Amino acid sequence: MIPLLISILCSSLIFIIFKLFPKFKIDTFQAIVFNYFTAFVCGVLLFGKEWNAAALDSGNWHWYIVLCAILFISLFILMGISSQKNGVALTSIAVKMSMAISMMFMIVLYRESLSALKIAGIIFAFLGVFLVTFSKTTENKTNTSLWMLLILFIGSGFLDFVLNYVQKYELNILTPSLFSAFGFGLAGCIGFVILLYRIYSKKTVFSSRNILAGIILGIPNYFSIYLLIVSYKSTGWNDSTVLAIMNVSVVMIAALVGFIAFKENVTVRKILGLIAAITAIVLLYFANLN
Repeated sequence: MIPLLISILCSSLIFIIFKLFPKFKIDTFQAIVFNYFTAFVCGVLLFGKEWNAAALDSGNWHWYIVLCAILFISLFILMGISSQKNGVALTSIAVKMSMAISMMFMIVLYRESLSALKIAGIIFAFLGVFLVTFSKTTENKTNTSLWMLLILFIGSGFLDFVLNYVQKYELNILTPSLFSAFGFGLAGCIGFVILLYRIYSKKTVFSSRNILAGIILGIPNYFSIYLLIVSYKSTGWNDSTVLAIMNVSVVMIAALVGFIAFKENVTVRKILGLIAAITAIVLLYFANLN
């Protein structure tokens, strides 16, 4: 339970850090690139002693690291483009509601049992995420690029499932801590090549402040992913339940921080969303006690 709680807190901290980027004139893409390198260093420094050379000949985790790295960086770039084309609200809904994809895979492929409590919890989870994330500004968008939202929806859900699948079937010798580190490291390399091209083509200007921002972002980012992978095994709950509680909790905390720290508007819709989110967490928790 503790790894899941810390993962939720780290994921929520990522939201706060991103919120502060505009205030300090941080280039988000540059910060993300250095965030990946920071996450890699965190994993290697803290868990490098767990490395076992025998892992090189064990399983197919190498290919999953490449897949996760590509998904990390490509989904982020697409999120940035979609935020500009479709608006932040629609993009956020697509990403956060993507847990439907990963939960469907987990329930069907792992043959998880579905009780009335769990079904109710899942329904309230989706309702809570939608109500908290939805904004009336989405109604005024006329140039919506639906293909971007569809790719983000499917891609984000697929990434969540891949991380879960790897923990379940591919990490026989390699530990989750090092798998996470290697994935972030490769994503950083891919992102750095893209960054060099953008600097060379004068589409962006490098600033050292973005390195510091990346370091600050990279530490909670590493632990959010690593501890989520650990949580699938340590909680003893169904994987779909862990993912639902994780996503709903982060959305709920992000909304509360937005209300309190960033003075965002408190609407009836968001209050109902928070109530639905809390209800979902309670229902899913008790569903796993039965």
